[in-house]
Amino acid sequence: MHKQFLRNFKKRFRRQYQDINPEDIFLDSANLPGFAEHRFEGRIEKPISERTFFVLKCVLCIVVFLFCIKLWNLQIHKGTAYAEVSENNRLAHTLIFANRGLIYDRNKVELATNAVKDDASGFSSRLYPPVEGLAHVVGYLKYPAKDSSGHFYEEAYKGQAGVEKVYNDSLSGKNGLKITETDALGKVVSESVIEKPEDGNDLTLSIDSRFNIELYKAIANIAHTRGFTGGAGVVMDVETGEILALTSYPEYNQNIVTEGADRKAISELFTSKDQPFLDRATSGLYTPGSIVKPIMGLAALNEGVIDANKQILSTGSISVPNPYDKTKPSIFRDWKALGWVDLKDALAVSSDVYFYEVGGGFEGQKGIGINAIDKYYELFGMTEKTGIDLPGESAGVIPSPEWKKENFNGEPWRLGDTYITSIGQYGTQVTALEAVRWVGAIANGGKLLVPSVVIGGKPATERVFRTIDLPYQTWQTVRDGMRQGVTTGIVTALNHPAVAFAAKTGTAELGVTKQLVNSWSTGFWPYDHPRYAFAVLMEKGDRNNTVGATYAMQEVENWMIINAPEYLK
Repeated sequence: MHKQFLRNFKKRFRRQYQDINPEDIFLDSANLPGFAEHRFEGRIEKPISERTFFVLKCVLCIVVFLFCIKLWNLQIHKGTAYAEVSENNRLAHTLIFANRGLIYDRNKVELATNAVKDDASGFSSRLYPPVEGLAHVVGYLKYPAKDSSGHFYEEAYKGQAGVEKVYNDSLSGKNGLKITETDALGKVVSESVIEKPEDGNDLTLSIDSRFNIELYKAIANIAHTRGFTGGAGVVMDVETGEILALTSYPEYNQNIVTEGADRKAISELFTSKDQPFLDRATSGLYTPGSIVKPIMGLAALNEGVIDANKQILSTGSISVPNPYDKTKPSIFRDWKALGWVDLKDALAVSSDVYFYEVGGGFEGQKGIGINAIDKYYELFGMTEKTGIDLPGESAGVIPSPEWKKENFNGEPWRLGDTYITSIGQYGTQVTALEAVRWVGAIANGGKLLVPSVVIGGKPATERVFRTIDLPYQTWQTVRDGMRQGVTTGIVTALNHPAVAFAAKTGTAELGVTKQLVNSWSTGFWPYDHPRYAFAVLMEKGDRNNTVGATYAMQEVENWMIINAPEYLK
């Protein structure tokens, strides 16, 4: 029975499926080498659903929509901007550098000029003619700078020192702009200037380069032969404040610094112990010594502690008792015994004892005291910048009881401090420019001027910094004493029949050992109708040396007599 059932089942199976090819329905994995048979066993095909097609259609619609928005943005909304960018891809904007203004001295001698424009850089090199002694006045500059791609990130010259810096805006001018059109191969099709450059303004200085050269050479000569570390000199018109000469020794080479190519030479300049970048005339602070005595004379007369005829005996020193030890008095020495001297004599022979006594008082002679001394030093501009049109100016320093407390751990002010301050020592420090200004005020009768290196000086309304109101005879007494110093005193090196100088020298002792000194010579000329004031400084020389600042000025005086007599009138 069981066997009969199997035969009937096989007959029905063959009848039902005999017309269907199994290969049309099933994939016989055994006939496909390399396939994993188990992955196909038991699988049944299923058609893709309508939902899948719907999602796909939505995604495609979104993509097309976004593409249309981007196309609208590029062609319509920002089409003009992108068209301009595309246009500029073939248009090059090129700077046309303005020529920098030239710098002249008062006689139209070129002190700074321009070379022919360089095709590679597009701008002119700055050239400084070999005129000695003017580096600090004229200065130097920095060129426009570009990156590795050739694009300028600094599009203008920049003055770095001197009038190149102070008057940079006026000298610079305004750059222009040029458009160059190129084709797809980079060939220039056309060029067009859309903005013309405006050249900078020329600048004429009050400096006489001839005078300046001679002053520089004289200072350099004394420094070389007598062992000074440096020097400075200033000559100023006492009516206008125009600077006729201003020089500092040693100085630097403007062309080397501006060009910037010789790195070794530039490094040596910046690291030199001689400090060639220090403008000793405007920025260097120096102990003045006896050149302050004319101010002390004016103060003593105006305060009434002396009259012009009052005589004081100089035996070579004064001795002040020590309240703590009578066996050890304080001795304040003169440079030698000078006998009886009045104010004119004291200025002519530079008596220290005289000014000790009128400054701090001694025995029966009343002194004006440190507060009054400081007041007059300030009145004559010793603690203020002059306002000159040059960068880096320093302001002077004067000692006072407050200054001493601050700098010497609260120590009290003593009489000896007043004595030393009366002769321009102790903590007193000034610039050569401050010195020439107060000498100019003595020469012109009280006008403390604002100096300028530009022709014509400051405008008349800005020319006078301060007016010092003292009686005419007070001024004249001091001027007479300075003139006497040239005719019979210690400044006879400047005595010449061709011109009447009035002068006051100073030898400022330095340091604890006092083996080094600053040598000063100040004054004015012509004596009868003052026109020019001068101040010459020789820095740090041997105290035993007898040739200093006055001899440098003597060389200039001799040059003027022969080569520039117009300055003697």
